[in-house]
Amino acid sequence: MKYCSHCGKEIVEDAVVCVHCGCAIEGVKKKDEDKKSPLWFLLGFFIPIVGLILYCVWKDEYPLRAKSVGKGALISALIAVGLVVSFYLISFLILLFH
Repeated sequence: MKYCSHCGKEIVEDAVVCVHCGCAIEGVKKKDEDKKSPLWFLLGFFIPIVGLILYCVWKDEYPLRAKSVGKGALISALIAVGLVVSFYLISFLILLFH
């Protein structure tokens, strides 16, 4: 059973609005609030620590948005690791054959 947080009357389990008082039921999100966006991806890509934090905060409440920002942060981190490994490998090879 579920009860309205405003009037306290019993409501249907998947109700979005209370039929008794007309108030919106808390915890129900509109579908368009959670959507993928290239802007969230770019934020995660250019500021990976923010992307990681936002992913952790949003993963349950806004899964599509969290996925976008998380992908950006992950790709950015993988590129950074790849560049560092490449730099050290090239430096090692230059020292080895020089």
